[in-house]
Amino acid sequence: MADGPGSQGHGGELLLYLTDEQLRQGIEAMFFAYRAFTADPDRILQGLHYGRAHHRAIHFINIAPGTTVNNLLSILGVTKQSLNRVLRTLIEDGLVESKVGRADKRERHLHLTEAGAALEHQLSEAQRARMRAAYRQAGPEAVAGFRRVLEAMMDPEMRRHYSGLREARG
Repeated sequence: MADGPGSQGHGGELLLYLTDEQLRQGIEAMFFAYRAFTADPDRILQGLHYGRAHHRAIHFINIAPGTTVNNLLSILGVTKQSLNRVLRTLIEDGLVESKVGRADKRERHLHLTEAGAALEHQLSEAQRARMRAAYRQAGPEAVAGFRRVLEAMMDPEMRRHYSGLREARG
């Protein structure tokens, strides 16, 4: 983003405030970055007749094997009907397994199958490659700052989910 009045320049110096134009540029940059970030997985998913909802479900089941349907509902912020439609397809296609809970028989615990894990790897590898290249180009200070900005944009509930996932991975 361009330096504006009252800014102290690029290079990590503190900006005292951002103009509406600088904020608009940031919003546009995020929009186009997100389009690029999802483009590779979208192409893979399209060939399988899946969409982004399938990708998100596969992603979060992968990082939290055994997660419950209710937990996935909370993380994704979708309706039960919508998630059930996605899960039904993934289960029927042999990508996800649903196991009855040991402690609570009403709970369904979700796991990727071998085929599901292979698809998740293919989808996430495309995104990791894009992120890796961008992070290398931007440098470590920018990467840390970018993560702080993203975390600051999260609603408190989403930040709790995010922190919980990070803690679970160690």
